[in-house]
Amino acid sequence: MYCPFCRHPDTRVIDSRSTEDGAAIRRRRSCPQCGRRFTTQETVLLMVSKRSGVTEPFSRDKVIAGVRRACQGRPVGEDSLAKLGQRVEETIRATGAAEIPSHEVGLAILGPLRDLDEVAYLRFASVYRGFETLADFETEIEQLRAARTGAEG
Repeated sequence: MYCPFCRHPDTRVIDSRSTEDGAAIRRRRSCPQCGRRFTTQETVLLMVSKRSGVTEPFSRDKVIAGVRRACQGRPVGEDSLAKLGQRVEETIRATGAAEIPSHEVGLAILGPLRDLDEVAYLRFASVYRGFETLADFETEIEQLRAARTGAEG
């Protein structure tokens, strides 16, 4: 780790602690050359593998953008979208895998989105699962009704 002040190639860790959400580690460091102190934050890079074989870093913003399209015209605020994005990221990080298939990201979105807005859920699920007929929609709607009845009763 290079000192950001004098570019000395070695620094000493004084203190380490996790962030509140546990997704990163903050380290307080000291430079033996210039004596200045600074803080670094280390995060694990979570990669998503796509069907094409390409891998890219996980992006909470990309998840939120996709869900935002499904929520267009629905009474869903930006705060709710941000919370959904955080829930999805936490679910994916909880798997402990460094690389996760894009299919798993989609599955992680479906549950929180169903809780947030059923119409947006149907929109997202219809694209994600590739609904081709009215029967596909009817089946999904029946499952939503059954889940709602089970939750109420």
